[in-house]
Amino acid sequence: MVRLLGFERCDMDQAVFFRRRAKALIVVLVHVDDCTIVATSQPLIDAFKIEIDITDLGELHWILGIEVRHVCENRTIFISQRSYIESILRHYGLQDLKPLSIPMDPNVRLTSAQSPLTTDEFAQMRDVPYHAAVGSLMYASLGTHPDITYAVQTVSRFLTKPRIAHWDTVKRIFHYLKGMKELWLSYGGQQKGLVGYADADGSMAEDRHAISGYAFLLHGRAVSWSTKRQEIISLLTTESEYIAATYTSKEALWLRSLISQLFNTSLGSTTLFSDNQSAIALAKDHQYHARTKHINVWFHFIRWIVENGSIRLVYCPTDEMVADTLTKALPSPKVKHFVTELGLISV
Repeated sequence: MVRLLGFERCDMDQAVFFRRRAKALIVVLVHVDDCTIVATSQPLIDAFKIEIDITDLGELHWILGIEVRHVCENRTIFISQRSYIESILRHYGLQDLKPLSIPMDPNVRLTSAQSPLTTDEFAQMRDVPYHAAVGSLMYASLGTHPDITYAVQTVSRFLTKPRIAHWDTVKRIFHYLKGMKELWLSYGGQQKGLVGYADADGSMAEDRHAISGYAFLLHGRAVSWSTKRQEIISLLTTESEYIAATYTSKEALWLRSLISQLFNTSLGSTTLFSDNQSAIALAKDHQYHARTKHINVWFHFIRWIVENGSIRLVYCPTDEMVADTLTKALPSPKVKHFVTELGLISV
């Protein structure tokens, strides 16, 4: 059916199909039996709905629990999970929580030593919906709230043996979402290309595994973000930042390929910001260094990416490092600053 209609399957995402004729482009995104159709003009969408037997639910306002708003005159789109957040607050009986300005207290350190050891401690957590609550928060984090991604990643590490201290942190994330539920993730309105931010932090890691974080902004708004525990133990800050940049470069290549294929365009070098000058120098320098010779050759992949011009590593001061909020708990002023930088605004 796809080929009969002249559509191609996207190489980077097999749930995305597109058809291009001259300057006319129509893209179909499929999720199980739901389709989202976007095109360069309304007649293209109307013609496609005639070609294929589907139920037309009209203009997109909801998809997978995410609310969508369009402002055509400004060429902007806003997405929100406020209804979803309200529903999970009610589900866990937390609808009366007072809003807080940060999702995680920078002065609180969660460890496995806080896990329950005695029968009484296990009994205390028996009826606490820790797993389900963390899963609910994950969907908000993946959908429209990159600002809680680090906090959710942290509490998810204690799913096997959570204790009250861990549950208190989970509830704090709900406190934060209660106050942030009216923020919308916005797209459009700025003529900027794709840029990425890569960061790492290991100072709070109990097991010495650093945390990598990245965020990619397209036209000044977040389109991809991640918080991930590094597989290896880094001996140097430079090493953990270098590894974070390598992780981020893989996502950069995927995004570049997706954009290039869908829009039939050739991208110049994608700017990737890092706040570590030594990591940037290491990515550009192929010479032997005694202090970094132990780094696995796999992580030197970024050197090839930089050399062939796909990405351009640029220094960014820590105060402007958007991915900082994806690697550690921050005080309120920084949280608010990076929330805005990611594209979360009031509508």
